[in-house]
Amino acid sequence: MKIIDKYILKTFAITFTTVFVILFFIFILQTIWLFIYDLAGRDLDLMLIVKFLLYGMPRIIPLVIPLSVLLASIMSFGSLSENYEFAAMKSAGISLQRAMKGLTIFIIVLSVTSFFFANNVIPYAEYKFINFRKNIAQRKPAMAIAEGQFSQIGLYSIKVDKKTGENGNHLTGVTIHKKSINGDGVRTVIKAKYGDLISSENSNLLKLVLNNGYYYEDIVPNKWEDRKKIPFAKATFKKDVINMDLSILNGDQDNQNITNTSNMLNLSELNYTIDSLRKIYKRDVISIADNIHQRSGVLNVNKSILPMKVDQVKPDLLALLTDSEKIQILQFASSNVSNTLFSVESSNEELNMKQIAINDHLGAVYDKFVVAYACLLMFFIGAPLGAIIRKGGIGLPIVFAVIIFIFFHFINTFGKRLAGENGMDPFLGSWLASLILTPLAVLLTYRATNDVGSFNLDVITVPFQNLIKRIFPTQN
Repeated sequence: MKIIDKYILKTFAITFTTVFVILFFIFILQTIWLFIYDLAGRDLDLMLIVKFLLYGMPRIIPLVIPLSVLLASIMSFGSLSENYEFAAMKSAGISLQRAMKGLTIFIIVLSVTSFFFANNVIPYAEYKFINFRKNIAQRKPAMAIAEGQFSQIGLYSIKVDKKTGENGNHLTGVTIHKKSINGDGVRTVIKAKYGDLISSENSNLLKLVLNNGYYYEDIVPNKWEDRKKIPFAKATFKKDVINMDLSILNGDQDNQNITNTSNMLNLSELNYTIDSLRKIYKRDVISIADNIHQRSGVLNVNKSILPMKVDQVKPDLLALLTDSEKIQILQFASSNVSNTLFSVESSNEELNMKQIAINDHLGAVYDKFVVAYACLLMFFIGAPLGAIIRKGGIGLPIVFAVIIFIFFHFINTFGKRLAGENGMDPFLGSWLASLILTPLAVLLTYRATNDVGSFNLDVITVPFQNLIKRIFPTQN
């Protein structure tokens, strides 16, 4: 490696390390802030809190590394241009492409490392992180219920407006959705003004005592035509006790009992899971189609009674029946159509949820490659942009870096969210931000390497300066 390559690599490495540490510390503070209420004042050991944070750290790496590469590239190359070091290199016959050669190899190695980190370390850390949160909830069951959002405990989905008390066991504004045992949706809704959590470290039962509330329960009649009436039962109570089983949260801190999220799987596991989900989806499509076909009653028609000639078809078959028979046939047909439509809608919703699960796993596969490509993308945006604006330090480079990264992160989140809701192909949703910013990277690299002029920032700043002078004229 030549001296110029060592110099540029050293300049970039120092800047990258400094920026990475600062950003990583900021994101860690954000993680602590998100879980500060659950961790503080719960009589948890210091090692438990440290272990909890260590398991949560790897998940922020995919955000920190691309942003660090972008900011370090702008700062490093901006500083080299501002100090006329690139001008000296060009006078010595060293082009910008040659100056970026050694650093490009370093970024490629960093991208490959990021891929292996996202494929191996992050799934394991996510696996441990979620299990660890569940096990903390077993030690402090009140932590299993969060404020302002629904928390799932077995068949119960619980939301509280506020938790008070020494251990957060006094609840205000309790809303509970209880699923039916056969898993066909929520049948009971319970609301109470106040509640208390009573638990014991030696028991897997969490007792929830509710005060001043009411509940209503949907009743499913045996006859389909009675479902249109939407019957339900409603009652009020002064005190009610619900016992919830916390055995699913049982175990020590290293107990591992949750394996059903795509973020916990590596590439080979994701491919295996996606293949299984697709087979299940195809099997369900065939099963649902056969079921609907049988519901239509086409298979039960005796073909021998059908007329063989068109002129033998009766113009109005109902005219041969009495009024009571007509009513019975029409009611039967209407009920059959309603039941079939209900079955089609339910099946469509079920298939849609299965497709969303497939899209979620496909998105997890593509995200591992997006992290690696994002490092290269941010470098080929930041390095030429720094050479063009010729500004180092922490002023203007931070402005450009934040704007570009916010745009990248917003489009990336939007694409994944849309793909997760089955509104976009998972590949396009995961790669949308990268595809949009790639032309920008090509344009900036072309302008910087071919000296096609620079961006004249005075075009933007001078009008604002003139406007400020008009509003606040200087006093002589």
